[in-house]
Amino acid sequence: MKRLFDLFLAIMASFLLFLPICLIMILVKITSKGPILYWSNRVGVKNVIFSMPKFRSMKAGTPTVATHLLADPNGVLTPIGNFLRKSSLDELPQLWSILKGDMSFVGPRPALFNQDDLIALRTEKEVHNVLPGLTGWAQVNGRDELPIPDKVELDAEYVNRKSFMFDLYILWLTFIKVVRRDGVSH
Repeated sequence: MKRLFDLFLAIMASFLLFLPICLIMILVKITSKGPILYWSNRVGVKNVIFSMPKFRSMKAGTPTVATHLLADPNGVLTPIGNFLRKSSLDELPQLWSILKGDMSFVGPRPALFNQDDLIALRTEKEVHNVLPGLTGWAQVNGRDELPIPDKVELDAEYVNRKSFMFDLYILWLTFIKVVRRDGVSH
C-alpha cells in the first residue's frame, strides 16, 4: 500500500508542480554556471548507493560533504540557492527517485555516501532496512539542527512506529515545517 501511495502522490505532485519545476529549472540555469540538477550519491535501503537529484543550490565544484562540514556554507550558495534550500524547493526533483523506487515520501533521509558515522549508527539500529524518504520523523523533529545520534534515534523510532497513519502525520508536519521554514540552518 505504501508503494502505491508513493506512486499516486508522486504522479499527482509532478503534474501539479510542473510549471513551478520548469520555472526553477530556468532560474537555476540563468543565475549560475553548471548543470540544473545536482546528482548526489546517497545511501538507500540495505546501504545500497543510488543517485538522488536535487536542484543545484550550490556553486559547481563545491565539495561533496554534509553542508555543516563546509567552512562557509553561505559562500558556496548560488544566487537563488538560499531560497531553494530554505523553501525546500531544491528537493522537488526527488519525485523522480520516488517514482523510480529508490525513495519513499516518508522514511529516514538518505545519507551521503561518505557519512560513515551516520551510516554505521543507522546500520546498528537497523534503520538501513527501510526505504529512505523525502521527509521523515527526524526532519520534523529538528532537521539540520539535530546531532547525528539524536537523528538516528528518531529514525529508529520511525522504523518501530511505521504505519500509513504515522506517514500521513509526518507528511502533515512536514508541510507545516516547510511553510514556516523551521529547522533549516543552511
